[in-house]
Amino acid sequence: MPIWDFIHTYGGQILGGTLVTCAQFLLASVVAISVALAAGLGKLSRHLAVRGVATVYIEIFRGTSLLVQLYWIFFVLPLFGITLEKFWAGFLSVGLNVGAYGAELVRGAIRSVPKGQWEAAYALSMSPSRRMRRIILPQAVQLMLPPWGNLLIELLKGTALVSLISVTDLMFQAKQINASTFLSAQSFGIALIAYYVLARAIVTPFMRWLERVMARRLGRA
Repeated sequence: MPIWDFIHTYGGQILGGTLVTCAQFLLASVVAISVALAAGLGKLSRHLAVRGVATVYIEIFRGTSLLVQLYWIFFVLPLFGITLEKFWAGFLSVGLNVGAYGAELVRGAIRSVPKGQWEAAYALSMSPSRRMRRIILPQAVQLMLPPWGNLLIELLKGTALVSLISVTDLMFQAKQINASTFLSAQSFGIALIAYYVLARAIVTPFMRWLERVMARRLGRA
């Protein structure tokens, strides 16, 4: 089937799957950034219990497969009385997995802030939380933005796995079309292009814009 006929016939289905992928990506990104910040700060905490919880989370989610985590959250947690709808299970799995890697970026960026900045904030008699919020964290954010750009692209690609629990995302729709038409080149070719466009035309430019914004705010542009 010519590609234009394919798009005319299945374009709506592909578009619907792409919108679900975008929703999964956005929600998983919120989860990943939130838990990365919490776990990254937790690993720097003076309290042993907080550091322990953060370390256990990071080690488990970095040390095991995203696919296994996805199956655990969707298929195993119901055995313990926790049942999540497949859409929720999808973005939570991806977000928690990527958040574990992001936590190490947060921790490393905070430790990379020059010692003089810490001493200056301490000299101003700021509370620890205010020092972190007003002085340290803004500088750490600028340091961590470039690697976070790569991590979010990996997150986007990781959302393709949610099709395995029947979330009707882009990959699910491509597999459904291929199963009924056997047009593998068209089905997965369109999916490949869609993921590339999302990653290179949306995520990457946005992160570069954010880097410039942070640089201007810190007077480094």
